[in-house]
Amino acid sequence: MHLPKLASIGIRAPRLTGANLRTLGPGSVSSLLKIALDVAYVLLALITGLLLLLWVASIFIPIDNLNVTVSDDSNGRQMPLTRPLLLFGVGAMTAYFGGFLMILRGLRKIFRTLTLGDPFQPDNVRRLRQIGLILAVVTGGVWVAQGLVAARLAPGVMEPQGVSDLLTPVFSILVVFVLAEVFREGARLRRESELTI
Repeated sequence: MHLPKLASIGIRAPRLTGANLRTLGPGSVSSLLKIALDVAYVLLALITGLLLLLWVASIFIPIDNLNVTVSDDSNGRQMPLTRPLLLFGVGAMTAYFGGFLMILRGLRKIFRTLTLGDPFQPDNVRRLRQIGLILAVVTGGVWVAQGLVAARLAPGVMEPQGVSDLLTPVFSILVVFVLAEVFREGARLRRESELTI
């Protein structure tokens, strides 16, 4: 079966050229992504603020005769909710969301420079290194917290994360640090070209 060409029936396919699909500068893909990061940042800031208020409130609220169920997909275990357990759980969630809030803050600043069309700034190198460090701390914190929960709160119900569960997060952290070095080299080359002109 022979299909007619789109041009012969009056339909033109859009051409994706550099002029139509810009990645840097105002009105580009990076400016659209910066808007999405701004919205995510505000939502994450609200969630983190609410969790922080809940953590402070959990110091004072009475928790007598409350139970919590710790479970995985197949079985569960019910245990009394104690104040240290409540503070640990809410504090861990607050720290988790707070870490990602700091990552989004750095990403927003990086995307601001992309929107301006000037990504190779020394500040972006520092921001990427901070993002990599925060990712490492959050990943290590989740790994340790899940190990504590599996060992202390729900032995036999939850399994601690293994070393193989760290492969993807560690790879992501290394990619961020490599990107920081790429940006550092780009900033160095830009500085050298500015000095030679």
